[in-house]
Amino acid sequence: MKNGMVVTAQPEAAEAGADVLARGGNAVDAAIVCALVQGVVDPQMSSLGGFGHMQVFMPKRGIHEVLEFYGRASLSLTPDVWTHLLDGQSRDGFAFLLSDGRNEIGYQAVCTPAAVRGYADALARYGSLTWEDALAPAIEQSRAGFMVRPHVHWYWSLDQSASGQVNVADRLRFSETGRRVYFNPDGSLKRPGQIVVNPDLTRTLERLAAGGPELFYTGEIAEEIVADMAAAGGFIGRDDLARYETQVTEPLWGSYRGHRIATSQPPSSGIAMLELLHILENFPIGAMTHGGAEHVRVLAEAMKRMTVDKDTFMGDPAYVDVPVERLLSKDYAASLAAEIRAGRRAEVKRLDKSSRDTTHVSVVDRDGNAVALTHSLGSPSGAITDGLGFMYNGLMSRFDPRPGRAASIAPGKRRASSAAPTIVFRGDDPFVVMGAPGGSYIAPAMAQGIMNVIDHGMSMLEAVSAPRIVAVSDAIDVSNRIRRSVTAELERDGYDVKRAWQSYAFAALHGIQVDDGLCRGGADPQRDGMALAV
Repeated sequence: MKNGMVVTAQPEAAEAGADVLARGGNAVDAAIVCALVQGVVDPQMSSLGGFGHMQVFMPKRGIHEVLEFYGRASLSLTPDVWTHLLDGQSRDGFAFLLSDGRNEIGYQAVCTPAAVRGYADALARYGSLTWEDALAPAIEQSRAGFMVRPHVHWYWSLDQSASGQVNVADRLRFSETGRRVYFNPDGSLKRPGQIVVNPDLTRTLERLAAGGPELFYTGEIAEEIVADMAAAGGFIGRDDLARYETQVTEPLWGSYRGHRIATSQPPSSGIAMLELLHILENFPIGAMTHGGAEHVRVLAEAMKRMTVDKDTFMGDPAYVDVPVERLLSKDYAASLAAEIRAGRRAEVKRLDKSSRDTTHVSVVDRDGNAVALTHSLGSPSGAITDGLGFMYNGLMSRFDPRPGRAASIAPGKRRASSAAPTIVFRGDDPFVVMGAPGGSYIAPAMAQGIMNVIDHGMSMLEAVSAPRIVAVSDAIDVSNRIRRSVTAELERDGYDVKRAWQSYAFAALHGIQVDDGLCRGGADPQRDGMALAV
């Protein structure tokens, strides 16, 4: 390789990862250092209380696998715990809504925190840094604090009341720590340019560096978590933490126009992304005007069909049968494409009441090792144990409160993930390393990014920046850079089109393209990130 590269959604994290590569660390070392720093500088996108999964390709060691550290529902839960509270579903299908919001905000929203175990196992299995060395940049950053960036403030200020969901600002002020750290003395949210310092988080990181990851699962930190959960009515108990383990799986494979594509197995959205690409492979995407009416219509109809299958079948394969072989069959994809050609319109059904909270790291090093790591809070619960400083995940909102469905609640069940950390191969070598935050929009955005490179010949920066659309409901949502003449034509044809106010909308792609041993990266302008070559 002629160079290495780190692409992340936060400049502080990109710099920390690039420094690791420059000092001789490998791609996994850099990815984990990035992840830990991300939890400091973007603390509602990821944290020690979150979860994730990473695809690792290390050709010289003969390794190509996915390390999964998903959040799990508490072992104490039953499928019908919230049936009587069900009130609806968000329009994008990401969250189920309860009448009192307890699955979104507070301690009952929390699944078992998995990130610390995942980061530690990744270093032990693939890395060269010690646990203490990997934590050092995050500790240094936490001591200094971080400057509120545009995307951070935008997210904190989101008004989700129209969808029935809890506003982010309400999650931030839920705990005493949140009110002290994220707000000014007058009660206003901290603004772009202000510095956020969280001494409790710094101390927790220092304790973990000195005591090791077991401190979080069986040691003093575990005891503090369990005591706080019990006092606040949360579900997570001592057994949930002590018995938590990561899993290692083989990648899930598909293909697109002769390129082999490796992504993560269910319950991630890798299967949805591959199904979408398999459908669209039946159309001359490269010959269509990018963002034109036909391009948007074909993308939207394929996305709706993918969404119907995702809503129907996606769940933890340890609990439900996910028909992977059928969903990825090229014959099945061709039959769906034939429906689109015939003008048949798919319908996405949601319950009557109708940018997610994740982040990503893509890394390639000079030895050709490649990592795609997506980690998240799912959505932040707002809950912070006094003295620990980090916010817990809010993963329970993704479980379906109705028993007997693929996404229903069950004890120890992995919460389905929208993420799809992916490596596209040209021959035997990585060609594209990509992932994205963005909830239900991730699979459609990832497919468009890959098609932008393969079908439209875009550079990685062009591919992640090009206007996108999504159709994960009966409406077609378009970014504000899709031409109005295009949306007018679609509306005349009977489509419900919703225009986003954002120029860069629908997930946030962060990728690396490798050509002749040279890495070129692209960080989606939607976020505050950057690509750094080493």
